[in-house]
Amino acid sequence: MLPRRYLPPIPALMALEAVDRLGTASEAAKELSLTQGAISRALQGLEAQLGVPLLIRERQRLRLTPAGQDYVAEVRKALQLLASASITLRANPTGGSLNLAILPAFGMHWLAPRLARFAQHHPEVTVNLSTRLRPFDFATTPFDAAIHYGRQDWPGVHYLKLMDEEVLAVAAPGFPPLASATDLLHHPLLHLESRTGDWGRWLAHHGHPGLRPPGMMFDQFATLTQGAIHGMGAALIPTFLIQRELSEGRLVPIFGPPIRALGSYYLVWPDTRPDRAPLRSLRLWLQAEAADPALTPLGAAATLPPNPEAP
Repeated sequence: MLPRRYLPPIPALMALEAVDRLGTASEAAKELSLTQGAISRALQGLEAQLGVPLLIRERQRLRLTPAGQDYVAEVRKALQLLASASITLRANPTGGSLNLAILPAFGMHWLAPRLARFAQHHPEVTVNLSTRLRPFDFATTPFDAAIHYGRQDWPGVHYLKLMDEEVLAVAAPGFPPLASATDLLHHPLLHLESRTGDWGRWLAHHGHPGLRPPGMMFDQFATLTQGAIHGMGAALIPTFLIQRELSEGRLVPIFGPPIRALGSYYLVWPDTRPDRAPLRSLRLWLQAEAADPALTPLGAAATLPPNPEAP
């Protein structure tokens, strides 16, 4: 535990944060339901306790010193973590909550349909989900674990591999038949912003390396899939995301079988924290789910419809 002299009162930190954001003690006082004098005393006490000037007083406004700006940035993170901890406690006052960062497509199509089974087996654990698209620093967030796509390149974490990924070239019904993979270069191609090299890798897989075809960009698989369904072009989409669209005929394979994607899906969690029981329960349950191909959301292994036009 740090010496108490380095732990300022929370009201003083809230006053500093509000002044930094609003610019005056009077505005900070209104937001915090305090008097202007109380704000001024809190700031003076904070400077005295730390022994460092934090504010530059210019007529009716207050401006933070460079050191004060650096300090309040860290204070803001700490206050957000405290607020998040309180929200988590209120949501599950008996304990056992777990904050999980997920990828939107994987969370919707793979994880969410399975969580009902987890809740049945572990009613003592409350799983809170929030979307994050890229790796982050666990030390500055309230997350206990995250879903990661790619390689094992997230520093400072443990990994549990959940699944590999295969992508399939698809389009809306009526897409012109293709005699070769390069025939696709004469048609509109749809790209995911975070995977702009996928079509190049797909063409290389079919014997045509060194090509990076242009096309329309989408930021998420959900909108990319809708673009393909509505005839905007061909798309490379993970097979587990489009089982329903394939079975209903809204999308059709246009050339060849699925191919292995560049990355895999992992559960990751920080290697510097003690192993909490809720995370251990989720990890062991996910490990069993990922190891058994029969445990899909539909209860059976997914299959792709035949493609009579594919070579």
